[in-house]
Amino acid sequence: MQKLGMQKLGLSVVACAAALFATGVQADSSDPIKVPIHNWSSQVVGAHIVGKLIEKTGNEVEYVSADSQVVYTSMCEGDIHLVHEVWQGAFGVAFEKVVAEDCVIDAATHDAKTREEWWYPEYVEELCPGLPDWQALNACAAKFSTPETEPKGRFLAGPVDWLKHDSERVEGLRMDFEVVNAGSAAALWAELESASKRKAPVVLFNWTPNFIEAIYKGKFIEFPAYAEGCREDASWGVNPDKAYDCGNPKDGYLKIGVWKDMPKQWPDAYRLVQNINFTNLDVAVMAKLADVDEMEPEAAADKWLAENEDRWKNWLKPTS
Repeated sequence: MQKLGMQKLGLSVVACAAALFATGVQADSSDPIKVPIHNWSSQVVGAHIVGKLIEKTGNEVEYVSADSQVVYTSMCEGDIHLVHEVWQGAFGVAFEKVVAEDCVIDAATHDAKTREEWWYPEYVEELCPGLPDWQALNACAAKFSTPETEPKGRFLAGPVDWLKHDSERVEGLRMDFEVVNAGSAAALWAELESASKRKAPVVLFNWTPNFIEAIYKGKFIEFPAYAEGCREDASWGVNPDKAYDCGNPKDGYLKIGVWKDMPKQWPDAYRLVQNINFTNLDVAVMAKLADVDEMEPEAAADKWLAENEDRWKNWLKPTS
């Protein structure tokens, strides 16, 4: 999940493609396929890539600003028709719930493997021996304190609506840290840049794939290994009284989910969606185009499509 120039995105966002039917391809339906826009840039660029590919099937696309958690309920209700970037660590619980309710289809799994976790720049190891072990981090908590958190250390988390359960983890592992939410991904990177220049202790939320790993050397904190019972069964793990006493999945999935009636209403578009497959490099490049190259989402999508034509043309071929 990457920084989004939210001001650029600034879309209350409804954009329908007009040039669609110039392709001469017969649309599945006269209704537009609604694709959500979230608040990290790989998702936004990827949404436009997916949208432009759907248009090649003759169907219209409507981009809709949507909360990244509420979107799964919206899919159940048919108000959103597909989510192309379902990160296991952030949205797995919400996504799997609606799939189990049979109102959302688990349509495809990308080759990309994801990780979302507490992270620190490499120089911090000199200030806090024993990293990346979480217990070593906790022993150094006071070094990460700020005026708003002292004497506890500060963990700079992502925006509140990303729902990472960091406070529950702090409580479950009895850590001497306070979770402070950044207002945006851009705020995370600004804090990282500032701390790095000063070689100041900082631990913050990061993820992979992400363009940040090409700019800063660093490591994820190693918490007790993730298991399904960690989030639901308080008796599981190192704290018998609290849940969330573990880390996030280390090789999490990145999936595509669709509304249950998409295959019936837009069969050609659904077949395409089942073939779409992004790699770690794809997701990192999408973020870089927006965050480093400062391209608008549509222009970034066009660039990616131009550079990956052989791949997406195969995605458009009918499956046997």
